[in-house]
Amino acid sequence: MLSRRIAYNILDTALATGADFAEIFIENNVKNSIAVINGKVDKALSGRDFGLGLRVICGDRAIYVYTNDISKDNLMKMAKDAAASVKANTRCLIKSFEKIDYTNGVGEIVIMPDTVKKKTIADMLRSASSVAFAYDDAISQTQMSYMDSVQDVCIINSEGLWSTDRRIRTRASVSAVASNESEKQTGYFAPGAMSGFELYQQIDLNKLAKEAASSAVTMLKAAPCPSGKMDVIMDNGFGGVIFHEACGHGLEVTAVSKNASVFAGKLGEKIASEKVTAIDDGTMKGKWGSINIDDEGTPSQCKVLIENGILKSYMSDRFNGKRMNYHLTGSSRRESYRYMPVARMTNTYIAAGSDKPEDIISNTEYGLYAKYMGGGSVNPASGEFNFAVNEAYIVRNGKICEPVRGATLIGKGAEVLMNIDMVGDNLMLAEGMCGASSGSIPVCVGQPMIRVKNMTVGGRG
Repeated sequence: MLSRRIAYNILDTALATGADFAEIFIENNVKNSIAVINGKVDKALSGRDFGLGLRVICGDRAIYVYTNDISKDNLMKMAKDAAASVKANTRCLIKSFEKIDYTNGVGEIVIMPDTVKKKTIADMLRSASSVAFAYDDAISQTQMSYMDSVQDVCIINSEGLWSTDRRIRTRASVSAVASNESEKQTGYFAPGAMSGFELYQQIDLNKLAKEAASSAVTMLKAAPCPSGKMDVIMDNGFGGVIFHEACGHGLEVTAVSKNASVFAGKLGEKIASEKVTAIDDGTMKGKWGSINIDDEGTPSQCKVLIENGILKSYMSDRFNGKRMNYHLTGSSRRESYRYMPVARMTNTYIAAGSDKPEDIISNTEYGLYAKYMGGGSVNPASGEFNFAVNEAYIVRNGKICEPVRGATLIGKGAEVLMNIDMVGDNLMLAEGMCGASSGSIPVCVGQPMIRVKNMTVGGRG
């Protein structure tokens, strides 16, 4: 931790040539991970990531430098180097620091990860592997993993902010591969939370491992998916990845401020079906994507992005928000001190509607039921996407029928939003990692079951 005097000197030096704003971000992150492949421990790693980043903003320019050498001489040199990139006619004064500790926020910890023996964790992962292998002879490989991180940060800026925060996260993943002479299929789940080891009192890894094996075996035996335009039912939970990727990124001011989003300049306009309300909420207690404060020190917020189809809000950070005169929303995030923060999502989801899941299915004459979504690719500027479906079924005459493999969903985020005609009441969130210019960060995606009319489905023979 820096002394008040050194922090003041760094900021003062960074502002010496006329910058508008200067900010220090300090991180100490202790991480642990264990990987078990086919029932045997493959890796067990522990490490510490420590460093400091300095950001200087002057008008429409931002300079960012970082180091893991926090000696006074090095920090002062770094501040001078950053200041040398700025030449302006004004000089900002540093306001008095007001210290705020956010440690006891949305992540209340019961069992600190470092109190749990590595053998206990390894045994838990081995057990899940055994369950997956026992499900079916077609299971040829399993991979189970565990990770935890205890990240302490301190954010100090020239406007007088001095905030400290502790972020503790725990996550596991279960993967099962089913194979035959010509085909491989994978089932995968990765639950996580802003919590300690008590997460494993709330989830059943053995049950998840069995479900992963079931999904892999089902898809291995499935026929190829037909292609064409059809109604698509996306189940709750990770189905929300399409909204996150194809729409959510377009609502971050990182894209909006550069007119690199199809949603730029559309506040107050209808951009989705009136059935759709979408929310980004970093205040949800214990959720994987939750934050006490963002990485600029702004307290986390719950933001209604879309309300009954009307665009209500963007997600903003200081630098890009200033470009378009948009207020801070507690959305500025980064992977570590090595990255400059930008607007990012937290827990982003389509809110629950009033339709019953059974009615959504029974009212579909013919279509595709996407039970579990996979990964894909998106063009952020246009919203065009292509996503794989990990487990899918044909819906015929209002009933879920035979499984099909190789299904992909193709379209544009803005069109999908307008074509959602049924929204279930069974909202669920799922955990993931989101990569962008400020690195990879923990997020939740989510939705209830939804139906999208006349969507393009790609298949394979």
